[in-house]
Amino acid sequence: MTWGAWMLPLPALVLLAPLTAFALVALIPPLRRRGRVAGLVVVTGSTVSLLAAVSLLCGQHGLDQPLSRQVWRWLPSAGQDLAQVGWLVDSTSAPMLVVVGLVALCVQVYSFSYLEDEPGPALGRYFGWHALFVVAMQILVLAPNLLQAFVGWELVGLCSYLLIGYWWKEAHVGKAAVKAFWVNKVADGGLLLGLVVLVGATGTFAWDPTGLDPAVLTAVTLLLFVGVMGKSAQVPLHVWLPDAMAGPTPVSALLHAATMVAAGVFLVVRAWPLFEGAETTLMVLCWFGGITAFAAACFALVEDDVKKMLAFSTCSQLGYMVAALGAGAMVAGYFHLTTHAMFKALLFLGAGSLIHAVGSNSMAAMGGLRKQMPWTCLLFVIGGLALAGIPPLAGFFSKDLVLEGLMRSGHWGPFVLCLAGVLLTAVYTGRALVRIFWGELRSPEAHPHESPALMLLPMVLLGVATVVVGFLGAHFSVLVTGSAEGGAFHIGPVGIGGLVLALAGLGIGKWLADGGSLSALAGVAAQIASSPLDRFYETVWRRVVLVAAAGVAWIDRYVVDGLMNLVGWASLWGAERARRLQTGLVTDYVAAVAVGVVVLVLYTVGGL
Repeated sequence: MTWGAWMLPLPALVLLAPLTAFALVALIPPLRRRGRVAGLVVVTGSTVSLLAAVSLLCGQHGLDQPLSRQVWRWLPSAGQDLAQVGWLVDSTSAPMLVVVGLVALCVQVYSFSYLEDEPGPALGRYFGWHALFVVAMQILVLAPNLLQAFVGWELVGLCSYLLIGYWWKEAHVGKAAVKAFWVNKVADGGLLLGLVVLVGATGTFAWDPTGLDPAVLTAVTLLLFVGVMGKSAQVPLHVWLPDAMAGPTPVSALLHAATMVAAGVFLVVRAWPLFEGAETTLMVLCWFGGITAFAAACFALVEDDVKKMLAFSTCSQLGYMVAALGAGAMVAGYFHLTTHAMFKALLFLGAGSLIHAVGSNSMAAMGGLRKQMPWTCLLFVIGGLALAGIPPLAGFFSKDLVLEGLMRSGHWGPFVLCLAGVLLTAVYTGRALVRIFWGELRSPEAHPHESPALMLLPMVLLGVATVVVGFLGAHFSVLVTGSAEGGAFHIGPVGIGGLVLALAGLGIGKWLADGGSLSALAGVAAQIASSPLDRFYETVWRRVVLVAAAGVAWIDRYVVDGLMNLVGWASLWGAERARRLQTGLVTDYVAAVAVGVVVLVLYTVGGL
């Protein structure tokens, strides 16, 4: 577990390497002003963190004992620990450590070239926030209890706000960052209430408390799921994610493909001892996941902005994960989180490569790019086919496990919704691939070119992972549960049916890209489903926030400040009059003493 007696434990290295990089960038202004140097420091920290995470994963062979557990007392209460702080490395956290570290490192290397024209101080600030985000995610993943997880959870939300708003001088970017922040804060209120109910009922923040009443267990898990809905963009709290695409594309790949949005799914996996006993909550998860998988796929079908299409796609895939967890197929949901992290990060980085070359997010401005950008084309197609669920790529295996879990559990409504989502996913994927890479370039002023090596290298690494990781399902299941059954792939009716739908969807997508009109119907469905939600946020919610803020300001000024001002005025008024008793004349003091003696005598006589 250590590299010699003088070396740090590996879990500490996972955390301290990026934390040290952040501290150096944040506290040394000359370093921060030299953006590329700051980037090298952050990349070095992320590399060390990833290597430590890989070492931990290689040492985690099963469920017998946690590979590493270290806690310190935190918030002592009545002679006991209300909570503890430290780390827990086991078969659940070890894979996620590697996923976070790998995607973060790939995105940071990619950013060197993608943001090469950014001013040094701004770039230094960008890399500093990257390092802090990695620290926040690893705090969440390594948390030995729910309270520390909540600390990491909130820090992840803060970093998301900072990174989405990187180009804050543009009004729509700042607005998108604030929207993401507030939607997540509302959802986080549910998570916080869940923690309060849990500690009130058990006196502990442990992942697996015992003796919970079934009604309390249901309440706790439902409240925790409210927080999950915000982070993992489940309908109707998905409205922040498409707007968050206003941030730099590498940010979208890091936060909104593989790590931050997956934090909600990971929280359910980590707290599975709580969730698996709450049947009502699992039913809620299953339905919300199925609805999200279908609805978000409809939204993606009519989106022209390549990043927003991928954002809606992320919502949809997160719906699959949540539905699988609701069906009790924990391994399937967790495995799909892992495979999705690889191919969706690849797709976002590929989208950045396209935008970098064409100068536009619009697929209408692209076309024929396979000739000018062969490597980007190959890697984007690999990611797209994995998303569509085409074998032998990773998405095919994990998607099949999700569908199998839904069918076995008998949740036929979510199962049908997810099957429809399989078809729609392939449709919008096929439509995007044809529009972007085939035909002729539709923007005459664009002069596309292949991306530089620093952008292609991380994409190649993620592309290899997309091809390989799908074959590791059985090993993943053994690692997480001790049995290969949950991740073992076998050809069955569900797998064959899903593949047929995917292939049909790709064909329909090509037809739509060539001028088909079916997208009009999907567009109507998407508008009906999404517009009211955005209007709700823009009108009702923002007005509620503004009115509430104005009310709080009034109370603060006229009630709180007024009360304090009244106390101060009363003190001055009383002191002004009391000081008149101090005349400085001995005769006055003698007279006062005499009067006091007379009063005491009369009181004593009267009392007798």
